[in-house]
Amino acid sequence: METLLRNDAPEEEVEGEIQNIRMSMNPHPAGQLEKNVPEHEGQILRGMQHKYDETILFFPAQGQTCHAFCTFCFRWAQFIGMDDLKFSSRDVELLISYLQEHPEVKDVLFTGGDPMTMSAGLLKRYIEPILEADIRSIENIRIGTKSLSYWPYRFVSDKDSEDILALFSNVTEHNKHMALMAHFNHPRELATDVVKKAIQNIRSTGTQIRTQSPLIAHINDEASLWEQMWREQVRLGCIPYYMFMVRNTGAKHYFDVPMAKAWEIFQNAYQNVSGLARTVRGPSMSTDPGKINILGVQEINNEKVFVLEFLQGRESNWVRKPFFAKYSQTASWLTDLKPAFGNDRFFFD
Repeated sequence: METLLRNDAPEEEVEGEIQNIRMSMNPHPAGQLEKNVPEHEGQILRGMQHKYDETILFFPAQGQTCHAFCTFCFRWAQFIGMDDLKFSSRDVELLISYLQEHPEVKDVLFTGGDPMTMSAGLLKRYIEPILEADIRSIENIRIGTKSLSYWPYRFVSDKDSEDILALFSNVTEHNKHMALMAHFNHPRELATDVVKKAIQNIRSTGTQIRTQSPLIAHINDEASLWEQMWREQVRLGCIPYYMFMVRNTGAKHYFDVPMAKAWEIFQNAYQNVSGLARTVRGPSMSTDPGKINILGVQEINNEKVFVLEFLQGRESNWVRKPFFAKYSQTASWLTDLKPAFGNDRFFFD
């Protein structure tokens, strides 16, 4: 790319190389495009994902942007203007119809992008019809967002802040649990007065804030940072939820942390927080077969192994089922691992 730009290459040649680079970066890891997109009445629902029985992801069209574009974001394909790679929908009625036909779904997760870039009025158009449909099987409404870090004023002083908070209250008044899945990557993001006020305002609506982040080299790959972050989150009334491994997409080569180091960071941080912060799970990989947790490193029958388990699986009977992989100092994803004890494959292959 640098050579093309220095030589003033034709625009179509530059665009072609951009496309080659993007496609080499695994824009939709873990089978999202091929395996997660549901069908309903013969129609492919390109704005939804239904990988795990209990949870459906919905990508509201107006929320497929963000307050900032992080170079470690695994959802980068949402932002590059290529419609064939983008999850997006405006059809909440189709979502409701799907939910009515799938009582196994308990959670609707609005994701992106960042749905909190939408106005209160737009967000209401997606959430309130679900409440009005009175789908008894739906118990939880979730929103994945980075807004508490990037724009906490969203919940404090924006022109429709009160409307946003009223919408959250409306969810809880309809006997649904409202959860904000807040992305905090570093304790510094919790340090301002306005983020503390935003958290207070959100919690006053009955909404629960659960916190999650990838473990990112050069940014937060120190146990002391995670310990500080989890302790402060608990103090502010949030619930530490996940430490994720950087997904196998985008600039993974730069932000990657090996599994062995990730486990060491997690363990050292976890050992130094109280039980209230030990709600957090990780390090976790969101892989093709499911969400896999690294439980630790052990030596069994003179073989050093990773002990792993499924927190979620494409097959529900995989959940909490432990399995073992050969230890590696450099492995950073499931596909880097080999089965332990001479086995040819893992049980889920």
